[in-house]
Amino acid sequence: MPSYKLTYFPLKGRAEPIRLLLSYAGVEFIDDRIEFKDWPEIKHTTPLGQLPVLEIDDRKVYQSNAICRYLAKQFGLAGKNDWEALEIDATVDTIFDCLNKIVDYHYEAHPEAKAQKCEKLEELIPFYIRRLDEQVKKNEGYLVGGALTWADLVFVGLLDSFNFMSKRDVIEKAKELKALQQKVLDIPNIKAWVAKRPDSFPDKSRIGRLLTE
Repeated sequence: MPSYKLTYFPLKGRAEPIRLLLSYAGVEFIDDRIEFKDWPEIKHTTPLGQLPVLEIDDRKVYQSNAICRYLAKQFGLAGKNDWEALEIDATVDTIFDCLNKIVDYHYEAHPEAKAQKCEKLEELIPFYIRRLDEQVKKNEGYLVGGALTWADLVFVGLLDSFNFMSKRDVIEKAKELKALQQKVLDIPNIKAWVAKRPDSFPDKSRIGRLLTE
């Protein structure tokens, strides 16, 4: 069994889907949460100057979606065939399309530009959430293929970031997505992780765009 060490900030952010995947599989891993003040000294030791980084034995890998995709293949959550794998990739890209727009709004410092981006979010968030909700209904309670995949864990893992940065419960009226979230959180290994994971304090704007790096 490989050893795993996941390095990220003391946030959920883009690392939480990775943590959920490792927890789902019952894999022990080092959850290395570095302080923001230490990041400038650590940054040059990472492959691309960004986090999260997952160390698998003595190899470092980066890019959160690539890490999730790899782990999903190891743990049987990558779909039943190539077509489902494609649907999962498309779904994850859609989730991040929405998240990136929210991130852009959250970190906007100019008041007028922020107001304009906020106005756009009032249309964009319901647009994405409605379609993802319909997708879950179509796929018998999951995002793809009528069964749990890494797309479901990505969505649930990122929900706190969605909610915090958009200042709302994005799935408040999304019945299917709320049910999906509960199903994921009720998985015994994930439930155990959620019960023991450290508190993640909210991202501060002074840190910059850490969630997008």
